[in-house]
Amino acid sequence: MMPRHLVPSSSPCSRVRPSRAAAAPTTIPISTTTRLHQRLIFPAAAAAAAAAAPMDGATTRPSPPHHSHRLEALSREHETIPERLAVVTGGNRGIGLEVCRQLSVQGVMVILTARNEKRGKDAVESLRHECNLSNIAYHPLDILDDGSVASLAKHIETRYGKLDILVNNAGVGGVVVDQDGLRALNIDPNTWRSFNCFLSKSIQMLSGKAAHLLERVVVQTYDEAVKCLNTNYYGIERVTEGLLPLLKQSTSGARIVNTTSLRSELQRMPNEKLREELRDADAWDEKRIEAMLDEFLEALEHGRLEEAGWPTMLPAYSMSKMVVNLYTRILAKRHPEMRINCVHPGFVKTEINWNTGVIPPEEGARGAVKLALLLPDDGTTGCYFDQTELGVAW
Repeated sequence: MMPRHLVPSSSPCSRVRPSRAAAAPTTIPISTTTRLHQRLIFPAAAAAAAAAAPMDGATTRPSPPHHSHRLEALSREHETIPERLAVVTGGNRGIGLEVCRQLSVQGVMVILTARNEKRGKDAVESLRHECNLSNIAYHPLDILDDGSVASLAKHIETRYGKLDILVNNAGVGGVVVDQDGLRALNIDPNTWRSFNCFLSKSIQMLSGKAAHLLERVVVQTYDEAVKCLNTNYYGIERVTEGLLPLLKQSTSGARIVNTTSLRSELQRMPNEKLREELRDADAWDEKRIEAMLDEFLEALEHGRLEEAGWPTMLPAYSMSKMVVNLYTRILAKRHPEMRINCVHPGFVKTEINWNTGVIPPEEGARGAVKLALLLPDDGTTGCYFDQTELGVAW
């Protein structure tokens, strides 16, 4: 079967699968020859080209090709370029907000990004005033939009000329949840954590009535699956590829930290053949990952997840995090000069798990901060961390 791209309707360069609803489709499939990611080139600010028009009859001579670069270098001399500069996606709440705070406290200049401008600016203001932090700023970022990523990259290139830390934290749960029904289950939070009941294929720890209710209150739909994969995997890929040219200019050793999940562990993949294939990162690239995700969505669309051996509980979320781990390993091999890792933050009480978690965001942020700041230049790369400790996910 020919793979189909995933393109959000708001961006002609991103990927979206067509909606199952026939009446008013919101997505349009595009040719498989269309490139999702065009390599982004971020020129220096062109100061000379913005000059006023010449006076009556006057003629102007074109500036030498290197002139704008010299002006850019001179303008940067008047700014303080931070020793370490970090970008955190999804930084306006939860773990992302706490990662921003902890990095800023350690003296890192932090660019807190969020899609919602008001929420992003409010988050920055709260950190500045409540924590007395000045080394933090907001910049809008929609990780589903190539243009938004390019705008952020151009801002960083023009003002700082480099990037040292990228924390890919933004993500979604990928399911439709009846939160009132979920609360009616009255499941002890430690049960959720210890047995991972709402995520496992078997829900034997719950009573039959609760299991039946759970199936009704946590529902995987096709459209939510598309949104989940677009955000949790393709969004990370888009942001990372867009900012890689700046990470290569790091003066302190580039670090990339990708947020993953306990659901990413390959032991949760029912398909034994695919499980073994996923362990061999050398055999994978982004094109093969895309083809696999297309097969997964095809099975989901036609109700064949269990038959084909795909995860059946939180399937899209599980698949998105499995491929985040795989992409992390691919990047680490491709860029050995960088330290690139993924981290499961723990069962943190945040909106993504409907506040059923048991540890606070302050604790959940520690793993990402450790991987961003404490790894030596020859330290661990291409690995999975369970909070602050090295873990096993494949």
